[in-house]
Amino acid sequence: MHRVAPHLIHNLLAPLVTYGSHPLTLKRPDGIVLDKPGKPSYDSPSSFRVIVLLQTFSKILERILNSRLSGVARATGLLNPHQCGSLAGLSASDAVTTLTREVKTLQMAGRKVSTLILDIKRGFDNVNPSTLCGMLRAKGVNPYLVSWTRSFLSGRSCRLLYQGSPKVFAPVLVGTPQGSPVSPLLFVLYVSRLYSEIPQGLTLSYVDNFGLTGSSASYRGNLQILQRLYARLKARGARLGVSFSVPKTELIHCRTNRDKAPISNAPIHLDGSVFTPKGEVRWLGYWFTPSISTTPHFVKRLAKAQAAFVAVRRLSPPGIGLPPYLCHRLASSLLVPILSYGADAFVPTVHMIRKLSAFWHKVQRWATNCFMCTPTDILAIEACLPPLDLLLASKRWLAHLRILCSLPEINPATARLPPSVQTPSLHRHSPDLRTLSAKNAGSRLPLPWTQPRPPSKNRAHHPLDALPHSMLFLLSQDGLDALPVTSQHLLSNFYTEPPPGRSYPQLKLKCKNVLMEEWDKAAPDLARYPFRPSLKPHPFLGLDKFTAGRLHQMRSGKSHLRAHHSWDSEVPTTCPSCLSATETFEHAIL
Repeated sequence: MHRVAPHLIHNLLAPLVTYGSHPLTLKRPDGIVLDKPGKPSYDSPSSFRVIVLLQTFSKILERILNSRLSGVARATGLLNPHQCGSLAGLSASDAVTTLTREVKTLQMAGRKVSTLILDIKRGFDNVNPSTLCGMLRAKGVNPYLVSWTRSFLSGRSCRLLYQGSPKVFAPVLVGTPQGSPVSPLLFVLYVSRLYSEIPQGLTLSYVDNFGLTGSSASYRGNLQILQRLYARLKARGARLGVSFSVPKTELIHCRTNRDKAPISNAPIHLDGSVFTPKGEVRWLGYWFTPSISTTPHFVKRLAKAQAAFVAVRRLSPPGIGLPPYLCHRLASSLLVPILSYGADAFVPTVHMIRKLSAFWHKVQRWATNCFMCTPTDILAIEACLPPLDLLLASKRWLAHLRILCSLPEINPATARLPPSVQTPSLHRHSPDLRTLSAKNAGSRLPLPWTQPRPPSKNRAHHPLDALPHSMLFLLSQDGLDALPVTSQHLLSNFYTEPPPGRSYPQLKLKCKNVLMEEWDKAAPDLARYPFRPSLKPHPFLGLDKFTAGRLHQMRSGKSHLRAHHSWDSEVPTTCPSCLSATETFEHAIL
């Protein structure tokens, strides 16, 4: 439609944006009732989620207003800098990175740290249009945005679709529809008043998931701090009409590996309920332990990937089934995200990498139909799938690069970088924590982030400095001048003239080039294997799996060809088809 009539969509939507109106015909969607996975019982309506199916024109209009409203909200201070969800330039890894480094910084200062995980109950269903519009108007938001927000949230109706449903429209008086592009932003703006500053602590959130971190000289003191903070959040939430879910509330007491004190089991009392500290807590898909160990998280990711692989492997048994290029696509688009989730903030141990790599080798053999005797370094090149340790490192490099190139006013992880890192802004958060931890370090004074760590373990980098130090291999190539920003659109909300800097896509390309360089270093020598690593699938992967597997086996020198050295030299090497030439790799292809 846009190609045939480029001005049609603009002419239809421009008056709606100008006058701040959302048509009634776009506010009568169908709602699909989906059950929430993992619920012990589905006898309660809370065990289900309603996803609305919006019209395309409604989604286009909401996407436009979402972009405008988010920029205005950031410029006017409507958004809290510790909100990391449903906002451009932020992700769950930023919240997790901020939390882990803040906990380690407080522990370096000699303090006990505790974290309380909260979840808002039915958050999207409790957004009051009048209250939200009043908040926007008080901050001086453009009247057309306030008018459109009121029009979008008012006068809505929905028709639920499920087996045996009456299929009639019912009015929706409060709440914002799940599935709408602008709904998460409206909810984030609505709950922005819940945030509260914690002395030597932290309040983080991702949409409706809150993480409250307090520190003191003892865990008992942390519980008192968290109880006071919870009472404050509960009172503010009552004025907004929101509350916290009791079954999803969790507590964890963090401790270091050098802590010789007994493990604290002190519970917290909230609203007549007792919550005991847990050994593992799940927040935003990341698993936390008291010692911030990454092994439990990757053990669970490995189990999920193995379960998915069992289902996928049935589509292509050895020698038959899907062609190899579809197996390669399934491995890269399905199994890699499951297996590597969390690698942007967590670093697996060497022992855990071995376990993950053993599973990854099975995936590579399944995709190529190669023999078990094929060496793993050759197997990775044949499958066009890099070794897993390089894949995880590449994902971590890209996440750290995005943090380094984000605006400190937007990203809480960027705001905690060392002041000497030349970000687009000199804004930083809580420099007193860095000073406090440095004073408490004594003889183990943290190293500067530009200095490499010595072989001895007596001195290490500050937890907030380890991130830029891990990217020195990239920053040292172009110097330590001002870094570029991830989005010029985000930058325009804070600066009239963008600061000079390199291109962010160019730095991302350099991360990819470093991945290929490291992969090439780990590849076998040319005399043993003449082919080089590549992420682009081989042309013969489009053949059937048996034929492509034969080619993989011949290229790797582990096939049934008589001329291959992997077989007994007494076997004759003459081709059984032509009975004249030697059966080599090239001859077999011809």
